[in-house]
Amino acid sequence: MKMEKFVPPSFKKDAFHCPFCGVFAHQDWYACTLKDYFAFSYAEKVSSKLHVSFCSHCGEFSVWYDGNLIYPKSSFAPMPSEDMPEDVKEDFLEARNIVMDSPRAAAALLRLALQKLMIHLGEKGKNLNEDIANLVKKGLPQKIQKALDVVRVIGNNAVHPGEIDLRDDKETALALFELINMIVEVMITQPKQVDELFGKLPDGAKEAIERRDKRI
Repeated sequence: MKMEKFVPPSFKKDAFHCPFCGVFAHQDWYACTLKDYFAFSYAEKVSSKLHVSFCSHCGEFSVWYDGNLIYPKSSFAPMPSEDMPEDVKEDFLEARNIVMDSPRAAAALLRLALQKLMIHLGEKGKNLNEDIANLVKKGLPQKIQKALDVVRVIGNNAVHPGEIDLRDDKETALALFELINMIVEVMITQPKQVDELFGKLPDGAKEAIERRDKRI
């Protein structure tokens, strides 16, 4: 099953994942007018920058000023994968809550989340570089190895600044959330789905497969 790509709320975009319901839905846009309600001289100038987007799924509206989402105060990062282990999810959600204010801190937390995830993948969770190398020896897909290394290197730079500066780079930090979800999807969700389907096979078919594999 293909994982749905998270589309963060974006000014004047026709559809994105709603900051209220979290569903990818069409958005209707309206410009606001304040001059009918306020006598201030700057009301017209302010109203020209004020817009609302209306979610076609949940019916809630979001308020935007000068191209920025001001209500609700929301993270633009995706929610954690359903199969993400709870201790990993805890760090993921904490990073999600702070990424708009501190991309560096969020990246560092995601690196910690990845380290905890390694334990669930059968590794020690002490040295990420060694854990990734061990997974590669076990046949880890190249795209997942690259995703792991991206989170490892960027997260490490967030703690020990080097060539990558995340102070104002929300885009890179947001991408790390998607990579963590992708890792969980490939390494946990997909094998679980295969095991569930295999478990539904008739006993005779499973026994025949076992005999075949013993001959290999």
